[in-house]
Amino acid sequence: MGDGRRYVGAGERRVRLGLRQRLAGSARSSGPEEVADALVALHGSDPATVFLAVGARLADATRTVTETERALYADRTLVRMHGMRHTVFVFPTELTAVVHASTGLTVAARERAMLLKAMAAAGAPDAAWLKEVEESTLAALARRGQATASELAEDEPRLRERFVYAAGKSYEGTHTVSTRLLKVLGVEGRVVRGRPLGSWTSSQFRWAVAPAHPELDVAEAQASLLGRWLAACGPATEADLKWWTGWRVTEVRRALAAIGARAVTLDEGTGFVTAEDEDPVPDSGEPWAALLPGLDPTAMGWRDRDWYLAPGIRPALFDYSGNVGPTVWWNGRVVGGWAQRADGEVVWRLLDTEGVGREAEEKIHAEAARLRGWLGDTRVTPRFRTPLEKELAAGG
Repeated sequence: MGDGRRYVGAGERRVRLGLRQRLAGSARSSGPEEVADALVALHGSDPATVFLAVGARLADATRTVTETERALYADRTLVRMHGMRHTVFVFPTELTAVVHASTGLTVAARERAMLLKAMAAAGAPDAAWLKEVEESTLAALARRGQATASELAEDEPRLRERFVYAAGKSYEGTHTVSTRLLKVLGVEGRVVRGRPLGSWTSSQFRWAVAPAHPELDVAEAQASLLGRWLAACGPATEADLKWWTGWRVTEVRRALAAIGARAVTLDEGTGFVTAEDEDPVPDSGEPWAALLPGLDPTAMGWRDRDWYLAPGIRPALFDYSGNVGPTVWWNGRVVGGWAQRADGEVVWRLLDTEGVGREAEEKIHAEAARLRGWLGDTRVTPRFRTPLEKELAAGG
C-alpha cells in the first residue's frame, strides 16, 4: 500500500479466524480452558451459549458438558462474571483481575450510584444501612460457599426489603434489595455466579464469593486485556476495539500505544495487530464448517462484520437488539443459520450460497450430526430468538 502498511484482506482474516477461534478441524481444543483462553471471553448472558461455544471447538465434543461443568464449578478454572459493556461473560480465572480493573470499576461505580439514588427516591434506607447489609450478605455467602438469593435472605432478612424503582415511569417496578444489591456486587467483582439450580441450560444461578485477585492499575489492565484480545481477533479497527471493550476512544488509543500495536490496512480502513503479529498467515487450504450458538464470541467479536457476514442475510440472523442467533459457518464466513426442533433434530438453512458446494453441505451436515449427538436429550432454545431460528424451530 502507498502508506507502507501491510494490507490484510478478508481471505487472510478468515484464515486467522478459523485457526485462532479454534474452529478449523486441526485447531480444535482439548478442553474448555483452552477454548476460553483462545477467545478471551465466552458470552454468558445465555447460559447455553457457553457450553455450545465450547462444544463447537472441542476435538471430542462428547466431553462438552462434563468438562465445562468441571472447569466452572469444580476446578474453578473458569468463572462467570460481569465484564465488558456490563455483560456477563465466562473468563479464565486468571483473567478476573484484569477484567475487573480494565472494565469493571467504572461500571461498578455507576451501578452503585444508581442503586443508592433509586433507594433514596423510594424512601428506602441509606448508604450506611446498605453497607451493613452487603457486609452481612458477603459473610453469609462465605459461610455457605454457594447460595441463592433466597437462601442468603434466611441469614440476612434485610435482603427481602422492597422498594419501588422508577416510580411513575413506564418501567416502574418493585425490587427487592437482594436483586439489586447482588447485581451491584457482581459488577464490583465481589461475587460471581456459581452452579445453576437446574441443568446447564438453566438461567437461575447460585452465588459465590469471587476468587481473590490483586488490584491492578487500570491503564496496565486495559493494555493487557486489549493485547490478549487483539492476539486472538486481530486485525481489528479502532471501532471494533471500542465496541468490544466498551471503553472510551482515548482509553483504546492509550492501550494500543502501550502494547506497541502495529497499524495495517483493511478493506474498511486502518486496523491493528500486536507487534508480534504483523507477518502474513498462510492458508493451509483446510476446509471447515461450524455451527455456532447465538451470542457466540466469534459471531459477535467485531463491530464491522462485512468481511465474514454478508449484510443481506443479517436481518434473518439478528434480533431487534443486535444479538446474533445460531449461525452456520463455512471457511470463515457466515452462510446460514440453524435451530433445534422439539424432537431434538438440528436443522439448518443456507442463506449465502457463494462458494458453498457439495463439500460444504456435507461438512455442515456432519457438524449438525455432531452437535445433535452430544446434546442427547437436551433441548436448547436461545434466550434471544431471531427470525430464522424461530422459523426453523417451528418446522419452517
